[in-house]
Amino acid sequence: MKVQLYVPDGRYDPWIEGFAEALPEAECVTWEGSRGEPADYAVVWRPPVEMLRGRTDLKAVFNLGAGVDGILRLRDEAPDALPAGVPIVRLDDAGMAAQMAEYVTHAVLRYFRKLDAYEAQQRAGTWKFLKPHRRADFTVGVMGVGTLGTHIARALAGFGFPVRGWSRTARAIEGVSGFYGDAGQSPFLDGLRVLVNVLPLTPQTENILNAGLFARLAQGAYVINVARGQHLVEEDLLAAVQAGQIGGATLDVFRTEPLPAEHPFWQEPRITITPHISALTLREDSIAQIAGKIRALRAGQPIAGVVDVQRGY
Repeated sequence: MKVQLYVPDGRYDPWIEGFAEALPEAECVTWEGSRGEPADYAVVWRPPVEMLRGRTDLKAVFNLGAGVDGILRLRDEAPDALPAGVPIVRLDDAGMAAQMAEYVTHAVLRYFRKLDAYEAQQRAGTWKFLKPHRRADFTVGVMGVGTLGTHIARALAGFGFPVRGWSRTARAIEGVSGFYGDAGQSPFLDGLRVLVNVLPLTPQTENILNAGLFARLAQGAYVINVARGQHLVEEDLLAAVQAGQIGGATLDVFRTEPLPAEHPFWQEPRITITPHISALTLREDSIAQIAGKIRALRAGQPIAGVVDVQRGY
């Protein structure tokens, strides 16, 4: 059995060593070093189109992340970019859900306790009490309640916030008010104090964070984006923040990464920027999960995380 690896930074040794320990029955090779040779499985992150196009040898392609837009984007480059009939499998969690829940909870609590405003007061040398938010009025909405979004929603509900969840299809989460489909989007958005985006990036969700959506939120609402930069119309957010419709935003993802030095977000103090670190891929957890799924496939057993290529997640 051969496993072919591709990671853009070329740091293969830790991955090869990890698979040698977790899946000793497999030979692990790099794509660059085995180009043109057959393999049973591919493990990739944002692979080049020539790696997968026309392949007939692969039994499955494993994505080193929960979001698979880095693979599905290849269809824009070539119609046969994805090997026909070969399942694409994403990571279910691999330690990312807890990290993302920590990141989002921190951001929500920062806004709820007005720590962003107190930070501004400190910079201005101002000592002043600010009236706190009422928890019952501080409704948080999570767009995209898959594995990661569900974990986030449950964490926020644990702090006593009113939490709403929205997805394309109905999902039941204890302690979370559920909304789904096009009909459920407006009531989900209406009056939210915080909007958290964890949606997969698809043609239907690209640019979903726009001026029309911001107008549905409560005056002075907050936006937290931990999904993809392409979900956000950046000009609309900047205008909404400067007009006061959006009180602040915490952004971990951007259309161009690293965020260019001249980007206006850097100059807007109400926008908090982090360098795509809300949920890092944990190598050991990821390798263990992929190894387990390869063994399950070889035993003819079903696995979780198989992507619906037409839906994009």
